[in-house]
Amino acid sequence: MEGKTATERRIPLLTPEQFAHLGDGAIAYVRTMRSEDVKRLYPQAPAIEPGLTLFALLGADGTPIVLADTEEGALANAWQQQLQTVSLH
Repeated sequence: MEGKTATERRIPLLTPEQFAHLGDGAIAYVRTMRSEDVKRLYPQAPAIEPGLTLFALLGADGTPIVLADTEEGALANAWQQQLQTVSLH
């Protein structure tokens, strides 16, 4: 692509479906949540005392993986499943 400007280069774009699956099975993130919000992500979860801060491990596409009472617990689960955790800002 020598001699072409950036606007002349054709850069392949990801389709929305390809982008949604980027990192599947390899990347995860931890999200802090209130116990009152648990049922939305984890409908099968038992009743949890309101007012608690919990830590959800989520796949790259937002799929819930595990719920933990500490961030360390969620990160340990990611490590056990050989998932690379990333920080979201």
